[in-house]
Amino acid sequence: MNAAVVTRYGPPEVVELRDLPDPRPRAGEVLIRVHASAVTAADWRMRSGDAPRGFGLLMRLVLGWRGPRRGVLGITMAGEVIALGEGVTRFALGDRVFALTSARMGGHAERAVVRASDAIAVIAAGISVETAAALPDGGPTAFHFLNEKGGIKAGDRVLINGASGGVGTAAVQLARYFGAEVTAVTSAANAELASRLGASRVIDYQTTDFATEGVRYDLILDTVGNCPYARARPALADGGRLLLVATDLMGTLGAILRPRRHAGHRIVAGVAPEKREVLELLMQLAARGLLTAPIDRVYRLNEIRAAHAHVETRRKRGSVIVRLD
Repeated sequence: MNAAVVTRYGPPEVVELRDLPDPRPRAGEVLIRVHASAVTAADWRMRSGDAPRGFGLLMRLVLGWRGPRRGVLGITMAGEVIALGEGVTRFALGDRVFALTSARMGGHAERAVVRASDAIAVIAAGISVETAAALPDGGPTAFHFLNEKGGIKAGDRVLINGASGGVGTAAVQLARYFGAEVTAVTSAANAELASRLGASRVIDYQTTDFATEGVRYDLILDTVGNCPYARARPALADGGRLLLVATDLMGTLGAILRPRRHAGHRIVAGVAPEKREVLELLMQLAARGLLTAPIDRVYRLNEIRAAHAHVETRRKRGSVIVRLD
């Protein structure tokens, strides 16, 4: 099979196309013919070794010192089940499925093995494989922080800082789905996208600082990494929650050691878990037309270096997809 392989940390040029043996499913696993996968911010960091401040040593201890131990990146995938391991009953040959594999990766190859008990679900009729590969890019993280950690409810005033990336575009839509009033912070070039996805107000970060304009929010979700509590505090309503999707080690430790601050403010950081139930919910919303996964660009597998280069600019709108068929 063709696969994009990374053996050492570095720029996009370290990604190489190689012919690898086809994997075989073991008991409890399914083999997927991958049609599409996203190149995410996580893939960029795992390829480059560029971790948020304070996490560099931990990242290399977990992933590999000189390069990723698992050389085939790709934390999302969408395709077709072509083989079943012993004992698998949830899926059948020919099922269209999508999955979120995170640290196990493997999506940037023509074949991938996934445990049937993991975060893998069936693609609804009418949903493209590109959309299915993009939904896990930011949807599970947005859902985890807004719903499971943020306790979002109808009528909440929610601000999404960084509303045009994979997590941000999903967060705008999910916040609207939960009945919140959404303010999106993004560039002027992405204002139309944020409004179309459901933001009732859009702030151009290049001209306006949301933290100093005098408006207060029940939830602030930061996908950029430039909104520590000291900055967010004036914009948080009493009892407000600061949801740090992107932060450094100090921000994470602060959320753990001092989760509650002035005026009952709560700070949340961490990593979203992989849950099949969340993927199924996101797919149901997509099938009902309540959730879309904006796709910035689609590349072929032999263009994956260009895909990595584009993601590394941190200017992608929604998701960047690689087609493998």
